[in-house]
Amino acid sequence: MNLESIKQVGVRAAYRAGKVLNRYYGSTLRVTKKGVIDLVTEADVAAEKIIVETIREVFPDHALLAEESGASGENSEHCWIIDPLDGTTNFAHALPFFAVSIAYARTDEVLMGIVFNPVNGEFFSAVHGQGASLNGTPIHASSTKTVSDSLLVTGFPYTVRTTPPTGLLEQFSRCLTSAQGVRRLGSAALDLCYVGCGRFDGFWEENLKPWDTAAGLLVAREAGARVTDYADHPFNFYDKQILATNTHIHQEMVDLLTIEDLNDR
Repeated sequence: MNLESIKQVGVRAAYRAGKVLNRYYGSTLRVTKKGVIDLVTEADVAAEKIIVETIREVFPDHALLAEESGASGENSEHCWIIDPLDGTTNFAHALPFFAVSIAYARTDEVLMGIVFNPVNGEFFSAVHGQGASLNGTPIHASSTKTVSDSLLVTGFPYTVRTTPPTGLLEQFSRCLTSAQGVRRLGSAALDLCYVGCGRFDGFWEENLKPWDTAAGLLVAREAGARVTDYADHPFNFYDKQILATNTHIHQEMVDLLTIEDLNDR
């Protein structure tokens, strides 16, 4: 199966979903809670519907793993991993940092990834072995050599109210006092892409879902970033912990994030 045809379907689905999100953006939304602080809006549902329909038009037997509707489809060798709105809380508060995230994986290896912010029009894409781009222009991770000169980004899990975040806060403190700066923007997919294009030098987060990371991790890797877990093992989108860096600061970041009681959870 041609990856270019896969990408074309993904691009079409992302743009269609982006139009849906832009129609809802800034309006009064029906918001429900999947958890204490985990939101879902009518925009998530509508955008996912159009993505699924677009993929099913061309690949009716492919498996889908989507944030709102879960898993479906019989051909598990070919799987689309979909987050129709990564950054729902930002979206619900009219903060323009969110994205459509669509990945295609074959036997659990991501081969195509798209992350699209419909507000500013930034369209990140990658195909395995072909590099990554932003609006058609190739992107590359930064050349920053040390954490002390690095701008980092992170996120906090939805479980912070139910699971004591002692280790997480220790990691944050270590990185905050070691780096040039640390940001928390609210979209893991975009955070990964920003590492890929050199805006950030490193990103770490835990307890993410496959649809949060699948597309962004390929963009980052194809742009030259290193993506592992906190123990420097190769990252799979089912893993609990993700660390993405420009490669130069990777070992420093592994050292900062190594807290035995957290990594052994």
